[in-house]
Amino acid sequence: MKKGSLAHLAQPGAEIALRVTPKASRNLVEDGPDGLRVLVTTVPEGGKANQAVVKLLAQALGVAKTRLVLVRGATSRDKVFRVE
Repeated sequence: MKKGSLAHLAQPGAEIALRVTPKASRNLVEDGPDGLRVLVTTVPEGGKANQAVVKLLAQALGVAKTRLVLVRGATSRDKVFRVE
């Protein structure tokens, strides 16, 4: 997705649910009928995949990485982020 293509979701206080696929062949944020999916190439060890998800999601939303807070799903594929 292009930078800021999901900017309409970046309202302060909004919670964004997504499904993460680690160890994918490419980094991608896609908005499908089942909700947001984030594919990252990094492995889910030591929080590396979560860091990659925050970076990609921030770019897609057009916000700073520090404005995204992981609410639920630190060790799960299903995650919920809140926009500060």
